[in-house]
Amino acid sequence: MNLDTTYMGLQLRNPLVASASPLSHTLDGVRRLADGGVGAVVLYSLFEEELAAEAERQARLADAGSESVAESLSYFPSTAAEEPGPRRYLSLLERAAEAVEVPVIASLNGVTPGGWTGYARAMQDAGAVAIELNIYYPPSDPTVAGSEIEQRHLDVLGGVKSAVTVPVAVKLNPYFSSVGEVALRLDRAGADALVLFNRFAHLDIDPETLAVAPGLGLSRAADARLARTWIALLHGRLHACLAGSTGVEGPEDVAKYLLAGADVVMTTSSLLRHGPAHAATLLDGLEAWMLRRGFADLGELRGKLAVPYGVDEASAERAGYVAAMQAANANIYGPW
Repeated sequence: MNLDTTYMGLQLRNPLVASASPLSHTLDGVRRLADGGVGAVVLYSLFEEELAAEAERQARLADAGSESVAESLSYFPSTAAEEPGPRRYLSLLERAAEAVEVPVIASLNGVTPGGWTGYARAMQDAGAVAIELNIYYPPSDPTVAGSEIEQRHLDVLGGVKSAVTVPVAVKLNPYFSSVGEVALRLDRAGADALVLFNRFAHLDIDPETLAVAPGLGLSRAADARLARTWIALLHGRLHACLAGSTGVEGPEDVAKYLLAGADVVMTTSSLLRHGPAHAATLLDGLEAWMLRRGFADLGELRGKLAVPYGVDEASAERAGYVAAMQAANANIYGPW
């Protein structure tokens, strides 16, 4: 059974990718993910705010004068664990790239098109074979136009693409007024892959304590339906690769994403629930399903159930919606 595949021009031993998570915060964690069998690892995200804080720290040290800086550094020697986020991230990235045989992808999480995007070059120099941009910009401000949010994604992508030569992926959210149009614009702007979809933190309310708290639970299999729908609609219409991300719990979820047209399938929640070794369960199950269905390699099944090119996507979506509603009504009320 051949599970070899490519993603953004990278050769992967299989289509399962460990997405950014707490599991990749340490070198041991990255090793465990690689040993578990994944085809690639996306390192945990480095946030724009961490880079801004480190830049401010460096500016304060520079203002203090070179002599006092040298004295403070000698008096307070730092350890790897105490290093500021950006330096620790690069150190981990460099060591991880040397320690494991699977590709290690760096992750940048930000929202403004400022100088932080240039940090992607340092990630490339440290050994990242690609950069994943997690542009966390939820449309929560009613005074901000949708076009401004869309342009922000293009500006951030442009800033990073100008700083690196490695492939760049953009992790999208599903809240654009036209996801497909934004995907096409990012594709034309040079995105090497689109990751569908990011999951935003949603507020919850405790009626006993009268407190509001942010929450981000682990995904469930049903959460994948929206991402699979858009992958099926976009497959064959972009130059960029497509990565399915969210709702992967069992081997059947991996198969569904591939049938919809995903180039790779990313998972975090299932590996957090069951441990990095769960990757082998997902891959073994995928192979067993392929054998049972008569597929010898991924090329035979990828995009098999995508919306065919040339079909009116809006009409296909509408037809599916109407069919689903009619089936639901028939199940509830039965024949007249």
